[in-house]
Amino acid sequence: MGDASSAADWATIVTDAYCADAKPPLTQELSGRVRDAIAEAVDSLAGDAPNSLMDRLNDVLDAFEIELRSVVGPRVTSLDEATASVTMKHRSEAGQPLRAFGGQ
Repeated sequence: MGDASSAADWATIVTDAYCADAKPPLTQELSGRVRDAIAEAVDSLAGDAPNSLMDRLNDVLDAFEIELRSVVGPRVTSLDEATASVTMKHRSEAGQPLRAFGGQ
């Protein structure tokens, strides 16, 4: 998954899945920022990286939400390289989804 086309493919797949469930909906500019950050994380993944790709992707999404402080979305729970698909799930606290605009 280290080549540029693969990084771009995963960035698009994960960004589309994230944006589909992000609240509030993201603008094209914000979607592009997420896509670029994810592509960079995938592209920079080295064999000796301490985090798995899934952890790295979720770290990127965490950083994005912390920076904006007004959006919340799902996290990657699985990646399937064979089908190039991703499974996402909203994080929760006490069974309730986390909320944008002030958190819990």
